[in-house]
Amino acid sequence: MKANDVIEAYVTDVAAHLPRSQRNDVAYELRALLNEELAGKAESAGRAADEELATALVRAFGRPADVASRYRPTLTIIAPEDGHAFLRAAGVGLVIIWVLGLITALRQPFEPGWGILNPLGQWWVGVVIPSLWWPGVLVVGYGMAARARLRPRSVAWSPRGGERGEPSRAGIVFAVIAIMFGVFVLTDPRWVVDTFFGANAAPEIVQALTYTPEFQRWKAPAIVVLLLLNIPILLTVLANRGWTPTVRRFEQALAAVTCAALVWIVRGGPVFMSPSSDQVFKSVISLIVLLMLIGLGVSFSRRVRPAPDKELAG
Repeated sequence: MKANDVIEAYVTDVAAHLPRSQRNDVAYELRALLNEELAGKAESAGRAADEELATALVRAFGRPADVASRYRPTLTIIAPEDGHAFLRAAGVGLVIIWVLGLITALRQPFEPGWGILNPLGQWWVGVVIPSLWWPGVLVVGYGMAARARLRPRSVAWSPRGGERGEPSRAGIVFAVIAIMFGVFVLTDPRWVVDTFFGANAAPEIVQALTYTPEFQRWKAPAIVVLLLLNIPILLTVLANRGWTPTVRRFEQALAAVTCAALVWIVRGGPVFMSPSSDQVFKSVISLIVLLMLIGLGVSFSRRVRPAPDKELAG
């Protein structure tokens, strides 16, 4: 890894702890500062800047979370660097608990004379108030984490694999094999019946894994093409020993198109001839879409593009 890669990885780790509104400005300032200090240390040492010199510099600069806390307003709940993460985890957890509890309450039959007030009252007393256990659990967890960080640590910071690190060859090969297997299953799922049951398979089992003509004619080929398009992306990553910005953008665009196609399948007509198989398949597809959207959201939220503030630059 080059010295510049170490600096970039460190800047990215620091920026990931910051709000999006100040992430790029801080990354730009921090990168310039570290490059300047690295050049000075290299000149003092009488040698070119390398990975060893850059790693020693950023480790002396401090942990990414500690450095980020110098740039952002502190929120002292457990520890300054954990305050915003604590609020985010508490808010998301409470919303999930409240929404699921409200759905459950509204599904109960209304009692005469009370109407909707009865389930809302049960929701408030039985869900909202008891849900305060969740922030309490987070307080204990973040408190233990802050206490653990106060202990002497022998493990120094090191750049993670991430965008600039060399990808796992075994992981890419496994992903390509998984895609090919998925394409094979998607092309004809009845091979499972032929493999395990042969000619003795019951008609109900065969029907459960039989596509509808509409899905087999249009939707299945579209999903197969989208899956196969991932293979050249993975092979390019393997050849380049990492993700380039262009390849990453293409991969994200393909993921977005794939999500749209999967939603098209879920919202469209039946996929399997058997209603029960169709319902299970669409539930799984819905979960996959949710996970893909979460992955895209996380990737977008962690994106760092070091640049000066436009007003300051002007």
